[in-house]
Amino acid sequence: MADSNFIDYVKVFLRSGNGGAGSMHLRREKYIPKGGPDGGDGGRGGHIILRANPQFWTLIHLKYRKHIMAENGEGGSGQLRHGRNGTDVILDVPLGTVAKDAETGEVLMELVEAGEEKILVPGGRGGLGNNNFKSATNQTPRYAQPGEEGQEGWFILELKVLADVGLVGFPNAGKSTLLAAVSAAKPKIADYAFTTLEPNLGIVRYFDDQSFVMADIPGIIEGAHEGKGIGLRFLRHIERNSILLFMLPADTDDFAKGYEILLNELKMYNPELLVKGRVLAISKSDMLDEQMKKEIEPTLPKDVPHIFFSSVSGENLNALKTLLWDTLHEEA
Repeated sequence: MADSNFIDYVKVFLRSGNGGAGSMHLRREKYIPKGGPDGGDGGRGGHIILRANPQFWTLIHLKYRKHIMAENGEGGSGQLRHGRNGTDVILDVPLGTVAKDAETGEVLMELVEAGEEKILVPGGRGGLGNNNFKSATNQTPRYAQPGEEGQEGWFILELKVLADVGLVGFPNAGKSTLLAAVSAAKPKIADYAFTTLEPNLGIVRYFDDQSFVMADIPGIIEGAHEGKGIGLRFLRHIERNSILLFMLPADTDDFAKGYEILLNELKMYNPELLVKGRVLAISKSDMLDEQMKKEIEPTLPKDVPHIFFSSVSGENLNALKTLLWDTLHEEA
């Protein structure tokens, strides 16, 4: 959204620095008319480096920096003086950032650990000075290497939210309400589809001062893997979650069909998502009495643990946290 501070995709032009030229210099001092070669090497061009910074949660700081260039290395000089290396450019990005080649779509690197640094665009090497080329048969080389040119190109930086539990469900399934009920997060909540237009993260407190991170991800609709709704904008965020909490509201017409639609959208987007641990939760269960729950249970998938809960009444919220905690540790 144009007015959103959550930016999870940027395309930038990056250019690393050129290497400095090596020096072709001959030592000439008083009383030493033929001192031999003493040209120093050129400095390396500056790198473009990505650094995973846990203080960042969005790529908005790069949205308007379309062209980023590192400094060139300086040339070498006489008396074997090495040229200064070009200053590196370090771009801080959130954990979970993926860098891709904009032309080929090839994934170049992923940063998932705090403080992790990786060179995205290496600077050009500095040229060798003529001192490196002297030999018994060529004691006065009158040539040196030029510096290597830096690299440049368009790159895509994409953020995939890192969380322990990702909420998967249709719009208006109660995902934001659950996140608000079990954490200090304050996502936008309203009674219409696509209230959530960007991922929200919340820290869920468990017993004995333990906790896990839950991500409320914009709702799935059928055809999301083809880009319908806001599909492709959020499906990638599910890739970084350890386990998935599928949510279907109590007023769903066909629970088995609803679950299959959600599962199929994930499968069509990335089959590897089906390997993740899953929990099925029936939200808004304060609308159901015990008899209705007994009638619903046989229609739910047998291979996935399920639970009925209500964020409004607090029914089974602690039991849901325990189920998620246990599933997380089974996966670990």
